[in-house]
Amino acid sequence: MFKKIISLFLLAIFILTSGFGCKTVDKQTQTAMQPITLTYWRVFDDSDAFQEIIDKYKAIHPNITINYRKLRYEEYELELLNALAEDRGPDILSLHNTWLRKYQNKLTPMPASITMAYPIEQGTVKKEVVPVLKTVKSLSLNDLKNTFIDVVYDDVVLDDNQIYGLPLSVDTLVLYYNRDLLNNAGITQAPKYWNKEFQQNVKKLTKQDPVQGITQAGIGLGGSTNIERYSDILSVLMMQNGATMMDGKQVLFNTIPPAAQDTKYNPGLEALRFYIDFSNPGKEVYSWNSDLPNSLNLFISGKLAMLFGYSYHAATIKAQAPKLNFSISALPQIEGSPVEVNFANYWVESVSKKSKYPNEAWDFIQFATKEEQVKSYLTKTKKPTALRSLIASQREDNDLSVFASELLTAKSWYRGKDANAAEVAIGEMIDNARQNPNKILDAINTGAAKVQQTVN
Repeated sequence: MFKKIISLFLLAIFILTSGFGCKTVDKQTQTAMQPITLTYWRVFDDSDAFQEIIDKYKAIHPNITINYRKLRYEEYELELLNALAEDRGPDILSLHNTWLRKYQNKLTPMPASITMAYPIEQGTVKKEVVPVLKTVKSLSLNDLKNTFIDVVYDDVVLDDNQIYGLPLSVDTLVLYYNRDLLNNAGITQAPKYWNKEFQQNVKKLTKQDPVQGITQAGIGLGGSTNIERYSDILSVLMMQNGATMMDGKQVLFNTIPPAAQDTKYNPGLEALRFYIDFSNPGKEVYSWNSDLPNSLNLFISGKLAMLFGYSYHAATIKAQAPKLNFSISALPQIEGSPVEVNFANYWVESVSKKSKYPNEAWDFIQFATKEEQVKSYLTKTKKPTALRSLIASQREDNDLSVFASELLTAKSWYRGKDANAAEVAIGEMIDNARQNPNKILDAINTGAAKVQQTVN
């Protein structure tokens, strides 16, 4: 049926663009049927992850061609900025959820409605497919809130109350653990809480040699640049402990919340203290130092018992260590806390302000992110969903169940117009606190001030 629709609609386009058929189709419809090409830039996913979605979209809009391009992450942002500046950028671009405000003035927000030509079968005796203009309402703010998990609304709806992007998936931070190392230490299951038992487990899993130092690390915590996603780990520790990372455009993770003014308890500071203890040789939980390799590489080598990571790390681990006996568990929480907090990390699909076809570009994004279409992408990429409606089914998937269980409580936070600079500042904060534990307050205040600079 799709092939029939495509062939008939393409024939209609040929006739119209050749100067015929003007008596039956008005000029507005003719304009909407002109052949156009949308360029689409992303990272990580090959084109085959989208081919089914693109084919289905072209069956509905055969005059629209989607030109998909995958770039390497290391080159992506620089190439994107240069291309946008030189008017050769993509119509549709993929942005990390922490980049949206940085790119806001380069983006076109989602329009309230979109008018496009659709192939409609008409006639009672003699059936024929003819192009008809239809105006379709876009996703409303209320639709967004009810369709996607909460973190999406918080990230993609900016200060002007307009939607600047939609995600195909949302990843969450989890705990990877080496089953063999835990078995050998007599530990029956991965830790659920950051409690004394967790700390005792880390002690059991860490092995040291007087000459070689740490030969087996219990957990990847306490450091900065050699800890995979160190800024995310510290951020979620602070958030779980009750810290407000930012309010509006004011960085607050170093401050005492109003509710704690009587006790003077600083949740961000105490979370930082907890974090750096794992790199303090004077602490029982000492399991990390700056001489160790990257935590992901150490886990792959079988010398790290527990690693914090995302769903995309699973493929890397399986590819480089196919015989490693590992499992995945939910991110530990604070025992007794009534609120569970997890951490979201994802990309959103947006439309360039310089696109000649913003309506068509937004139409494709809305089409691609709907449940009916996005299923094929999620199945091929093995990624967690961003849609509420698919969480239940992913909870039954052995590869995705842990991630899916965290989605409804996943959060993120705005790290200013330069998220990379903010990440560097957090790394420096960790290093300063680790090197001078007695001056940890100075370290967190300086770190917050540097992140604030990326906001102003």
